[in-house]
Amino acid sequence: MSATLAELAARFGCELRGDPDLVVDTVGTLTGAGANAVSFLANPLYRSELSRTNAAAVILEERFQAGCAAAALVTANPYATYARVAEFLHPPPLPVPGIHPSAWVAEGAQVPESVEIGPLAVVGRAACLGESVVIGPGAIVGEQARIGEGTRLLPRATILERVVIGARCVIHSGATIGADGFGFAQEEGAWTKVPQLGGVVIGDDVEIGTNTSIDRGTIEDTVIEDGVKLDNLIQIGHNVRVGEHTVMAALGGISGSTRIGRRCMIAGAVVMVGHIEICDDVLVTFHSTVTRSITQPGTFSGALPADEAKRWRRNAARFRSLDEAARRQLRERKDEG
Repeated sequence: MSATLAELAARFGCELRGDPDLVVDTVGTLTGAGANAVSFLANPLYRSELSRTNAAAVILEERFQAGCAAAALVTANPYATYARVAEFLHPPPLPVPGIHPSAWVAEGAQVPESVEIGPLAVVGRAACLGESVVIGPGAIVGEQARIGEGTRLLPRATILERVVIGARCVIHSGATIGADGFGFAQEEGAWTKVPQLGGVVIGDDVEIGTNTSIDRGTIEDTVIEDGVKLDNLIQIGHNVRVGEHTVMAALGGISGSTRIGRRCMIAGAVVMVGHIEICDDVLVTFHSTVTRSITQPGTFSGALPADEAKRWRRNAARFRSLDEAARRQLRERKDEG
């Protein structure tokens, strides 16, 4: 799709400084964009590239406009505006309604005429698909699952029985939603499987990355609220609840019955033990291990190497008091001096 800079400025609430009649049809980086592309500056580390860019226009903040060689689309949040511009110029493909001859749709499944079902896909008995849903090649929708309007399952995504997914979600290839949680009871040195009888409920506008797994609840449901974004290769255990608009980067592991609040940011390779609560507006930095509930908003970090468990717990407790001990020692030295 193409648009003039004037059209982009009006549509996305930017202040245009440059030729309103310039036409663009793609996006690009500051160094790689051509004369038909829009770029952006979100990280000040790249501001030196503004004077050399060949882009038709750059989305940026007011404070960087003076050094820009191209037209400027001035806005308070360049990255978010860029995301909307990029989607406008490169809209996702519309569903091509119909059921591929190699797909299998069980009798009794509810499939509106606007739905696209790709090759070798499976839709189980009593499943219910909303309008304009896309089921990609090889994707599976289990019995009694419900998929909301406009949601897209990419190739080989697996949605198991009784899972509920809201509207406008994106489930990437290889993701599995609704597998059994890791529940076993020990007796006389052996393990007995605990039936996983709950489901998974996913809200609207959720995105779930490649090969991420979300387990069904043991009795009650695992819940992923509206607007959550999960990266690739994340494990969400049974009965976890993730609050709305929380984001989580790759390689994380969330143990069963953990509750994570709203608008949290969980960096890559973070692990959380089960049965703890994380309040709203918490940021956990890369490779941290969270073993206790977090009750105040803020930024949290830390991971200690594995050790004998009792000694590890003692050292972890002492580690938390090191800062205060150092401050106390400094005060004592000042008093002595």
